[in-house]
Amino acid sequence: MQFSTTQNTQNTQEAQQKHAQIDKDGIAKLMDLFYAKVRKDENLGRIFEGRIGTDEASWSAHKQKIASFWGGIFLGEQDYHGAPLKAHLDLEPFPREFFEIWLGLFKESCEAVFCQEPAEQLLDRAQDIAQRFQKILYEFPHS
Repeated sequence: MQFSTTQNTQNTQEAQQKHAQIDKDGIAKLMDLFYAKVRKDENLGRIFEGRIGTDEASWSAHKQKIASFWGGIFLGEQDYHGAPLKAHLDLEPFPREFFEIWLGLFKESCEAVFCQEPAEQLLDRAQDIAQRFQKILYEFPHS
């Protein structure tokens, strides 16, 4: 009996720590968790580190930039200045399946940081973006 009470308390505390809505702090936590997973991934890590670098300052700047991207989408912030599609077009070719790995890590991270509804909102948007990028990267010729 004691174990289930302790477990219920732990589950309640975890749920309380999750963000009930998309906000700047939640996005920052999402970026920290997600990119920690990306860096450890045997497929994605080398691609990202090849582009971003391996030092913490470069990663911090990248996380801040991508947090601004998500803040623009969900919070109406105007801080993001970049061209995400061009950044992907400029990469060395990589297997289409890597998008599924990326989405899986993003989903895990969203579910760890946010309650169900905002996690689903973020993931839905990420899936839409990933589908568009895949279509352009793999189905339309580009140089």
